[in-house]
Amino acid sequence: MKLAIKNVVVIAIVCVLATSTLKAQTDSINIVGTAVPFLRISPDARAGGMGDLAIATTVDANAPFWNLAKMPFLAKKSAISVNYTPWLKDLGLTDVYLASMAAYTKLDEESAISTSLRFFSLGNIQLTDNSGNILNSVKPSEFCIDLGYSRKLNNKLAIGGALRYINSRLVTGDVGTGVVYKAGNSVAADISVFYNDVSDKFLNGLNWGITLSNLGSKIGYTNDATNKDFIPANLGLGVAYVKDINENNKLSFGLDLNKLLVPIAPKATGVYRTDSANLAAYRNTGVVSSWLKSFNDGTNVATSFQASLGIEYSYNDQFFFRGGYFYEDKTRGNRKYFSVGAGFNMSTLSLNISYLVPSGTGVTRNPLSNTVRFGLVFNLGDEF
Repeated sequence: MKLAIKNVVVIAIVCVLATSTLKAQTDSINIVGTAVPFLRISPDARAGGMGDLAIATTVDANAPFWNLAKMPFLAKKSAISVNYTPWLKDLGLTDVYLASMAAYTKLDEESAISTSLRFFSLGNIQLTDNSGNILNSVKPSEFCIDLGYSRKLNNKLAIGGALRYINSRLVTGDVGTGVVYKAGNSVAADISVFYNDVSDKFLNGLNWGITLSNLGSKIGYTNDATNKDFIPANLGLGVAYVKDINENNKLSFGLDLNKLLVPIAPKATGVYRTDSANLAAYRNTGVVSSWLKSFNDGTNVATSFQASLGIEYSYNDQFFFRGGYFYEDKTRGNRKYFSVGAGFNMSTLSLNISYLVPSGTGVTRNPLSNTVRFGLVFNLGDEF
């Protein structure tokens, strides 16, 4: 009896890569598979409204998800943000979602500490054997929690770092295959830099940021030490220009480039001995070596970058309207979509919402079409 446990892993990967175009194409597909792909889902509604743009945008309470180095530039002493994203609802799923929370407090004008939590539910999944007989039902879920510290180096430049614990509970115990499955665990780190060119008097300026996120150990779901998967380590580069049109109107737009620091798995040759040796060598690649190899894995480096282009208009720093576009090369998954969003800000509470615009028809329809994200930010205390 062979358990269809791979269905669980496939669904986890599809939840991130589902936007790939499903039509046949002659180009080679080089989608990189990793464990815990929920870490690649945009967790907050503001960024979601700008095509997942966030590395160098003006600072807000969701910065722990994107660039910790932003935190010392926040005006409020502390804040808490909560976000909720129903996932793959366009496929009729009602119990798959991502919930997230972030919080920070400023220690002084130069430094801040922060934390964030992400919980991803994959809903209820039935496990079957090869004959389709139901063996069991499970409710797989994944979460991560981190703690970060950031500090200004001068009045425009800051750095940040965080440690993250990741738990992936897909299937546990012996569910009929003779293999004992367990929850996967990993510890990872984030390192970030942020340059804030927006002064207190004039809001015109060019911000930029660099992030290295999810730099950590592989994850395994059995006691087999040779059967572990990479987590989605990522290099992020971002720029954003802020234009203060007049006293009440402000416009900002930016570009983020993200590269997954995981090499492409070896292609199958059809020769069992060769394929087994290649796969074993790939799985035995060290974590640090894998980051470097991702730039030299035999594929075009330029096509491995994802791009987010976004714009935000604000009136009186109270009403916000956003738009964005996300691009991924067709050989790396072909995720392409537009998004729009809006926000309303008060002194103690902010509300954000974003919407992923439907695209494609039939088998080419984007499974993430009509995705709606909701976010709240609770500002605590006075300005520091």
